[in-house]
Formats: sequence, structure tokens, C-alpha cells
Amino acid sequence: MATTLMRNTAPREHPGRYYGYMSAVAVLAIAVAGFTAVRSGAFDGGLFSVPFAFWLTAGLALVAEFRPNRWGGLWMSPIASIYLVYALATMITWGFLPALVVQSAAVTLLCVQIRASAWRTIFNVSQQGLALCVAWYVWDALSGSPTWGGTPLQILAIFAAGTAWPLVSSALVAYRQSLRTGERFLYLTWQWLKSEWALRATQIAIAPILATAAMSSWWLVAASAIPIFSVYRILQTAADREREADHDPLTGLLNRKGFQEVVDGKLADAAETKTAVALLILDLDRFADVNSALGHEVGDQLLVELAKRFTTDIPLGKKIAHLGGDEFAFVWSELDGMTDPMECAREIRARLDAPIVLGDVSLEVDGSVGIAVFPDDGPDFQTLFRHADIAMYESKQRAGTYTRYGAEFDHHSPERLHLLGDLRRALDHPDAPGVNLFYQPQVRLVDGEVIGAEALLRYSHPERGVVNPAEIIETAEHSSVMRMLTERVVDIALRQLRTWREAGYDLRMAVNVSVRDLQSPEFTDFLTERIDAYGVNAKRLQLEITESALMADPRRVLQNVQRLSDLGVGISLDDFGTGFSSMQHLRRLPVTEIKIDKSFVTTLCDDPDNAAIVSTTIDLGRALDVEVVAEGVEDEKVRRQLESWGCHAGQGWHFAKPMSADAFERWMAEQRKED
Repeated sequence: MATTLMRNTAPREHPGRYYGYMSAVAVLAIAVAGFTAVRSGAFDGGLFSVPFAFWLTAGLALVAEFRPNRWGGLWMSPIASIYLVYALATMITWGFLPALVVQSAAVTLLCVQIRASAWRTIFNVSQQGLALCVAWYVWDALSGSPTWGGTPLQILAIFAAGTAWPLVSSALVAYRQSLRTGERFLYLTWQWLKSEWALRATQIAIAPILATAAMSSWWLVAASAIPIFSVYRILQTAADREREADHDPLTGLLNRKGFQEVVDGKLADAAETKTAVALLILDLDRFADVNSALGHEVGDQLLVELAKRFTTDIPLGKKIAHLGGDEFAFVWSELDGMTDPMECAREIRARLDAPIVLGDVSLEVDGSVGIAVFPDDGPDFQTLFRHADIAMYESKQRAGTYTRYGAEFDHHSPERLHLLGDLRRALDHPDAPGVNLFYQPQVRLVDGEVIGAEALLRYSHPERGVVNPAEIIETAEHSSVMRMLTERVVDIALRQLRTWREAGYDLRMAVNVSVRDLQSPEFTDFLTERIDAYGVNAKRLQLEITESALMADPRRVLQNVQRLSDLGVGISLDDFGTGFSSMQHLRRLPVTEIKIDKSFVTTLCDDPDNAAIVSTTIDLGRALDVEVVAEGVEDEKVRRQLESWGCHAGQGWHFAKPMSADAFERWMAEQRKED
């Protein structure tokens, strides 16, 4: 399985130059280290004649790398290693070759710990070997004596050598990174040194203390390990605090901050290797009901158990986060073995299938998953996260299990955001132009009398002209602008209703409302206030509610619809037959009218199935004592058929197209003349 660490891969644009540089560093390191080892000499008496203090120092250097600290304070280094203390102390006490052996062993162990590739391990051993060579030459030139004595000159020399070591190492690694990313070499070197200088200075300062202890007694080496490992502990504490800041305290999973850092890393790898990354968001259904019915403690236990399920037997590289509340997030890349993003969603769903048992309570858990995939659905974390969130809400609206992001789901594209802003500005002032209503007559089929009209939204954009009403609704319904738009429509409709009454037309007005309106108790209060303000009869107002709107949250809607019905406002179930639970709504809601969708009406004379649906709906309306209005009446043949079945009213181009208020009044005047 491939690793997601970008450091383990070569840039696609020029891999030859990249690998050539690292090969040159390795060859140079072998040559320089070999020459230096011969020049500096080895242990007097051979390797096995060295004092125990050396072996203790070497052992402590290796022990220090058995649990490497991942500390975010380091800008590019993934690990806050501390073997430099032991390498420098060994160099000034026993010479270059022992220091090289200790350092190389520690670096190799460290690379194993962080799962570095073979060529990356070779490069790290090589570049740090070169850094140690330079450090030794600086020490040899300035110390005045090869034997450590702790003189002021030697202390100055060890500080100079210790400074040369990170300078060379940082420069070599920075150049490699420059080949990968194209960033300036000097900038990378400076950033590296700026983030690491405090740690390296501390390590250099401890090295003379360790060397003095080693020259005296091995037990002083052991004792000196205490301050050294105190530094290690401080770094470990910093790493633990960073981990706490990146993880959710309840579940132990990543939080959003930590999740973003992981995703950013995977996106960088994927961009380099031209592979895909799937970001998924899971939102649990009815989690608030668990908290309300059983208490927040049970809700927390549920989240912990789910976290355990999600983290059991997961592939390496797949990361999971608890974003808070009832939301979880997942990321997996092709480099981790992910082949099909939809399969990831199916796996998440599969882990929700079995009930969760908490004490004596068995809870069924369900949820909706939204999926966004890099690079097709977004180039960065923020875009992918937003698109996965949009897909998740689309899945909820469809009552589905998982949905891949599609541009058509995004109600907040730049174009729509501009449209939303323009619409808001048009609604900010009551007399601002742009938003208006057209009216389509509703005709009683028995005698042809006009009994009312449906108010249809029209918005004239200053640059785009007339905008499709469906686009307006889709843009506004997910924002507070929808409430402003509904209030403007209601104001215009009630004002027009009063005008008709003053002109002698006793008509009713049908107005479409959104589910956001029906879920808000404030809407009922607003409507009551406006009806009183315009002095119209509430029974002349008909609110049209679509089945799809009711399906979003029928329980919340029911109470407000009942209040509207008590006010005298008529309730019309629009687009009847296109939803999924019409019988249930007709039984529970105070519906006064059913509107048959035009998709059934227009072709009823040619399609027996549609004819059966329409005639059955009319019979149902009669049995329930509610009026039935047919939309999409386009010709006389359809009108006669509807009349013969007992349909109460119809609307469509056979009677009249939607028209402005002035045109509607002229049309009504002509109808009176004809009568």
C-alpha cells in the first residue's frame, strides 16, 4: 500500500533531477565521511575497548527516537528529534566515527518510526552525515585539542560546530524541497531555521554538559539524561497539547481543525501524484430526539460508540473526525487504497445498520452522507467541505442514504450569490422595483365564472431581465431572503385583493408559500397582521403548499397550518399526486382544496393512466368534501372532460395566460362584457 507522505514521492515534472540531487548527496556523503573517518581516526584499541559511557550514550540516543514527537512548532521537520545532543557529545568525546555511527543509527531508527521510504532514509542519513562532517571540521579547527577538556575555547568550538550542523542540514533539505515545490531555496532555509533555532540551541548547549559527564563517569551520563529527557518531555507535552487541540475530547477523533490539517496534507499529496481524495460528511438523523428523550449523557455515549465502530478495522490512511453534535467527517485517498468514493459511503452506511445497545436501551441509528471528491468537486479543503455538506443536505432532502456532490445542488454558486444580493437589495425597500406578481385566472368549470387567481412571482433583474421564478426560489429558499420575498409577495397579493374588492370583483387569491414560512410561527403572526392592515377577508386568501414542502418536516408544519386554518385562510395542497404521502397529509391537515398537477391534466385525453389518476383524485376530493382545481387546462376537450367528472375549477392557457395586474383587470372587464 502506498503512503500518503509527499516526502516519500518525487515531483512528476522532473523526477530525474530530484533523484539525481539526492543521489549526489548520498555519493558525496560517502566520500566525505570516508575521508573524514580516515583522517580523524577511530577508537584507540578498537570498537570493543571503548568505555561503557559510550555505549550508554549511544543507547540513550536510540531510546530517544523510539517515540518521536510530532510537534507543530517545527516548520518542515515532521519530528522534534533530540539525537543531536548525543551525536555532538560523542564527537567531541570519542571522535568523528563513533559520532557518525551513533547519528546514523538514530536517523535510521527515526525513519523507520515515521515510515520513510528507503531512498528517503538514505538521503536523510547522507545529508545529516555531511552536516556532521562539517561540524567535525569546525570543531577540529577551533578546539585546539582533540581531547575534551571543557576549556572556553572548546566550548566556543562546540557552539560553532553545533551551529554549522543545522545550517548544513537545513540547506540540503531545503534545496530538495525547492526542487519539489519550486519555492525559493533561501526562503525555505530561512523558514526552517527560524522554526528550529530554539530547539537546536538548547540541544547544542546540553552537549558540553553530557561530554563532561562522559569523561568523568558513566553514571553521570545516566544522571545527565534527566535534563535531556526533560527537554524531550517538554516537547512531548507540547505535542500532546497540540493533539488535544486537534482532537475531540468526547470521542478522541479529530476535530475540524485537526481534520483540515490532515485533509490539506492529503490534498497536497494527491495534487503531486495526480490522484483523488474523497471527503465525506455524515449527519445523523433524529439525534436531537435521543438527547431530548434519553438525556445528553446517553447521546454522548451514542457518539462514543459510533466513533468506536468507525475506527474499528479501518485501512491505514483513512482519517475520521467528529465535527461536533451529530456530524462526522471522513477522508480517504487513492494513495491509501481508496478506489471508489461511493464505496466509502456504503461502508459508512453499513456501520450504521446494526442497532447500538446502551445499557437497557437499543437505538437504531441512521444518517445521510454527502460526498465530494478532489479534484473534480473542489481544489481545496474549504470548497470540498462545503460541497460535501451541500451533498449531505441534498441526501437528506431526498430521504436517501448518500449523495455525490453535483453543481445543480449548489444554491450558493457565485452567480446565485450575486443574484441573491441583488434580490435582497430589491426587497430592502418596499417601493423598490423588480419584484412583482402576475396573475392567472382560476375558472369554475360549471359556469365559466372567474372565482380567483393564482399569484405568480416575477422578478426583473436590472441586467439579466426577467429571471426564471424557479431559479429565484431555489436561490432564496436556503437563506433569510426567502422570508423577505414571501412577505413582499403577501403584501402585493393582499393589496391587489383589496383593489379587486374595491373594483367590485369578489375573487380569492392563491399564494405559494415555502416550507421555511410554514415552519415559522412568526409567519402566522405576520399574515394575521397584514390581513388586518389591508382589511381583506381571510377566506379570500388561499395558501398553496406543495407535498414536497410538507415532506421536509410535516410535524413542525402541522401546528402552523392549523393556526392559519383557524384564521380562516384556505389551505391548498399543490402539485397533488407528485408526492409520496398525500393520503396522510389529507387526513391530518385542514386542507380546503386539492390542485392536480398539470403533468396529469394536460394529456389526460390521450393517456388512460393520467385520466384514471385525475378522475380518481376528483372523486377523492368529493368524498373528503374539498374542492379540486386542475392545473394545465390547455384546450376545450380537457375542460369538458374535467367538468363531466365533477372537477370544481381549472386554470391554464385555455382560459388565460398569467398577466400583470392591469392586464388582468382589463381581461376581467372583457369577461363581464361577454357575460
